[in-house]
Amino acid sequence: MSFRHSITIVASPRPRVGKTLVARLLTEFHRHEGRPVTAFDLNSGEGTLAQFLPEYAKISEIGDIKGQMALFDRLIADDGATKIVDLGHQAFETFVTVASRIGFATEARRRGIAPAILFVITPDRTSVEAYRGLRSRLPQVTLTPLLNEMLGSAQHRDKYPIKGSGAALVRIPALAPGLRRYIDKPPFSFSDTRLANAHDIPLDVQIELQRWLRKIYLEFRELELRILLADLQSSIRL
Repeated sequence: MSFRHSITIVASPRPRVGKTLVARLLTEFHRHEGRPVTAFDLNSGEGTLAQFLPEYAKISEIGDIKGQMALFDRLIADDGATKIVDLGHQAFETFVTVASRIGFATEARRRGIAPAILFVITPDRTSVEAYRGLRSRLPQVTLTPLLNEMLGSAQHRDKYPIKGSGAALVRIPALAPGLRRYIDKPPFSFSDTRLANAHDIPLDVQIELQRWLRKIYLEFRELELRILLADLQSSIRL
């Protein structure tokens, strides 16, 4: 099977671990690569994905069957767009339950869409068990642990075994606290200079942010390459 585009779900059952930031970065990465991208915001409260990137992120609800059908139909729609899902902790269990029940990942792969979950790892038992559950509940998904270094050390990463062809640990490097205040107020786009200028970001800060972005984009490119190579190897074996 040759994948035409992908669905990446940024997930964790825990709040305030950086999921929305990762979803923002993924959306900006695909824009930077010149790809059409649509993001889905399954969060609530302040600082949501739709508030940061209103032109690219759609607010979605999965509290009822109508909302669930609308979301999953759009995710597997053959519209040529790469999809990003910012899965808020309150919607985590519902999303996984519905995705498992309807065979979402299997159908996505049948349509040539590569489904993946970037799971933000933390040392708590809730997250470790949720990650373990995903391995059995969504076996067709490439499950990739993501280390947000802004949360601290990664001594717990051995609790998150890697699953799926081409998957490997993805790192989001720490950003100095003094710089984070510039990117934490919506709306803000890393690639839209108009929004950056509107925040009056000093030149030295812009340079440091671009250096930080290059590291992250390299992580995303390497992950894509590993998944692509694994896909090609699988096709050759078939």
